[in-house]
Amino acid sequence: MPAIAPASFRRFRAAAALALVVWIAAAPATVSAATPDDRDGPGGRSADGGSVSLARDWLWPLHAFRLERPFVAPPHEYGPGHRGVDLAVLGDDGVYAPAAGAVAFSGQVAGRGILTIDHGDGLVSTLEPVESTLVAGTPVIAGAAVGHVSVGGHTAPGALHFRVRLDGQYINPLVLLGDVPRAVLLPCC
Repeated sequence: MPAIAPASFRRFRAAAALALVVWIAAAPATVSAATPDDRDGPGGRSADGGSVSLARDWLWPLHAFRLERPFVAPPHEYGPGHRGVDLAVLGDDGVYAPAAGAVAFSGQVAGRGILTIDHGDGLVSTLEPVESTLVAGTPVIAGAAVGHVSVGGHTAPGALHFRVRLDGQYINPLVLLGDVPRAVLLPCC
């Protein structure tokens, strides 16, 4: 195997560091995972209309799974990205409500089952592909069975796509689950 030239390796490390900084900077700027403080009004919204505290007790929509594909924030509203996480089912294919709310939509879109839950405070989760008997307006509690993993969409068979929007903007669902990995800056050059 040929050795990497020192100049090429330095350029590679610099490009990797830049990619990490861009990835970190692409995170939503108006979201805070901090605990609400005394400035927060109803629903965690600050009195000045600023950020929303997302310190919540959300649950994973599957009992046993492997994270197949992480959230990738798009560079702009219509840019490429992965607006959710893909979870490979390990065992039980039951799908569960990640938080309390009401079913906003349950049905087929482009040949795959979609279940959308409105959780209030501008938070809406979508699970797909899901086979569900629930209808719009059905209240659900956190952890309640809402359907089974089906087939269709961009996920591999036996996988669930889980996405969340806050006031219409996609956010990383891991923020609500408390599992956002801490960014680690690596030494450069």
